[in-house]
Amino acid sequence: MTDQPKRRSDGGSPTAGLDAWHQNRGQRGAAGRGHPGWTLVAIAFGVVMVGVDATVVAVANPYIARSLHGSLSDLQWITNAYLLVLAVLLIPMGMLGDRFGRRRLFLIGVVGFALASLAVGEIGSVAGVIAFRAVQGIFGAIILPNTLAILRNTFPPEKLNQAIGIWGGSSAISIAAGPIVGGLLVEHVSWESVFYVNVPIGALGLIVGLLALAESRDRHPRPLDAAGLLLLAGGLLCMVFALIKAETWGWGDAMTIGLLAGGAALLVALGLVERRVHAPLLPPVLFTRRSLTLGTTAVTLAFFAMYGVLFFVTLYLENIHGYDPVAAGVRLLPLTAIFAVAAPLGALLNDRLGPRFAIPFGMVSMTIALVLLLWLDPGSGYIRLWPSFVMLGLGVGVVIVAASDAIVASAPPAEAGIAGGIQATGLQLGGVLGTSVLGSILASRVASTLVAKLEAAGVPAPVARRFLAAKQLVAQGLAPHLPGTPAPLQAAVTRASHGAFMSGLHLALGIAAAVCLVTAALGVFVDRPKPEIEVPAEEGSELGGYPPKRASRVKPTTMSPPPMLAPMVVRKGSTRTSAPVWGASTITARPPWVRT
Repeated sequence: MTDQPKRRSDGGSPTAGLDAWHQNRGQRGAAGRGHPGWTLVAIAFGVVMVGVDATVVAVANPYIARSLHGSLSDLQWITNAYLLVLAVLLIPMGMLGDRFGRRRLFLIGVVGFALASLAVGEIGSVAGVIAFRAVQGIFGAIILPNTLAILRNTFPPEKLNQAIGIWGGSSAISIAAGPIVGGLLVEHVSWESVFYVNVPIGALGLIVGLLALAESRDRHPRPLDAAGLLLLAGGLLCMVFALIKAETWGWGDAMTIGLLAGGAALLVALGLVERRVHAPLLPPVLFTRRSLTLGTTAVTLAFFAMYGVLFFVTLYLENIHGYDPVAAGVRLLPLTAIFAVAAPLGALLNDRLGPRFAIPFGMVSMTIALVLLLWLDPGSGYIRLWPSFVMLGLGVGVVIVAASDAIVASAPPAEAGIAGGIQATGLQLGGVLGTSVLGSILASRVASTLVAKLEAAGVPAPVARRFLAAKQLVAQGLAPHLPGTPAPLQAAVTRASHGAFMSGLHLALGIAAAVCLVTAALGVFVDRPKPEIEVPAEEGSELGGYPPKRASRVKPTTMSPPPMLAPMVVRKGSTRTSAPVWGASTITARPPWVRT
């Protein structure tokens, strides 16, 4: 072992970030591009586009359903098609940026996202909206990882954290503003305008990006694990499709069981294949680390609960209470805004008491919030909602910071970026599972209780059974209407329909609360990351084969929410930095797509 590690093209040495910045400085000046301020502006346009789209759709969903005659499962796919594609492609698209140029990929992503958004508004069918939402996910996955890589190649190491803070702040603001902006557009223009707004944003991002961004790429890019990518995508698609269709087909139906079993088999095959791949997409050895595995579980299940609440409570506000989109967006603000600013508290709790306290604290806060929502009824006032929203946003924010810290700090420094990619993927998958699993539970409960609720409200049994065909409508919080129905009978149908929806909502919230409570118990087994991790000189990467062998003793950095999640928190004087990035935010460790 030598005293000084050899310098590597992928930044393995402690001075790699500084060396890379000086190496690229001449190229930036010669091209007239790479001005840090304008680079941040260009990057912000891309991050805001994707960030707003993450929350704005929740407000638009009821109007999309009415305009295109969509069912609850259609709304689930409108949300999940985007999140699922985004989750699967985050790491691979970052690798493509390493290989073909981050500036090029970012600009392609901005143009593609804007055009896909235009197509969503123009297509005029539920199937088309779902398809182009998936296309949005492809281009969103191109944009997000390459934004961080561009920043790292533009800013010197001592300025990078500040740049990432501005980057993450723009994302957090876009999340909090999403429901209100969406409400204004839906109410005063149309639901399509929620997507059209991405076109001018994308145009501005393209113009500024062409003029301001400097190109960078990796001289030795990480190879793409095509087999792992296909197995991951196939397994997740089979399982999500089965979960969403289970309410229609039945949980015991051969199609449901077959797709669930097939998805599970593909994911098992993924684990076996990844053990033999030279540079695996999801290295199995990382999951042998308890804190990394439990931390990933925590961030996934935190977003499982948050997206479930955001999806269904929006239906409750707009369809049960009849709030317009702006009013619904304003009432969701305690959830989104508190979530966006909860990172400082999470960082403080994690620093002083460790993840064994911070993760259970956040999960218990979420559990209490979900339990309080069980007392909702169709006539509940806002006083029963906002305390739960505050506690839920606080809990999610704390869990994300503490669990992300554990995830990346538990990985070897050379693999901290891969661990960050696992964290980002887990967050998106949590959203997919929250809307699909809880949505199927709600819809199944509605179908099983609707007739009984109608009969209890005084609707004659033969008429009540006719209304069962409208169970998908009731699962959105709406009441079906039959032409010529007397007013007293229609009032009974409305009461019963709302009662069936609330029964399904309570069951879904109760299951989410139980999941959070179990996760809180698991959180006590997450260890505080060690201050230093040594990578042996002779062994190289613990994963074997990639990255190249090296020797160094470095201090790991901390992972926090990726874009669309939370603002940056820098704890000065500490070796750990919480920042909304996929990989480490300092020069010692970073994502596989951030290379020099």
